[in-house]
Amino acid sequence: MRYRRLGFTLIEVLVAILVLSVGIIPLVGTSAGVTRMIGRGRMETLAAQAASSRMEVLRLAAEATSPRCSGPAFASGGPATSGGMTESWLVPPAGTLRQIRVSVTYSTVRGPRAAVLETALIC
Repeated sequence: MRYRRLGFTLIEVLVAILVLSVGIIPLVGTSAGVTRMIGRGRMETLAAQAASSRMEVLRLAAEATSPRCSGPAFASGGPATSGGMTESWLVPPAGTLRQIRVSVTYSTVRGPRAAVLETALIC
């Protein structure tokens, strides 16, 4: 009489678990890396938006006075901290072409990082 084998042997189950775990472990490591990259990209985007917003405020302050660039709002300033980011801006006190620099610093796991935006305004 011949018996038909039903189910899997213990060796087959262990080999299947081994093959499955060899495939899943790299996926877990990759997903952790992707999550870190998304978080870093989010912070970089927020810092760039903050720098752009500060630059726009300075540009509007320069245009709001007559003669241009003579108002008290168009001056160097900072640090101003908001949302875990620190803004500082540098505006030269004189000149017809002023090189404005806005720096937004934020903390990461590997230390502080900065987004810097520079432009020149004609005064």
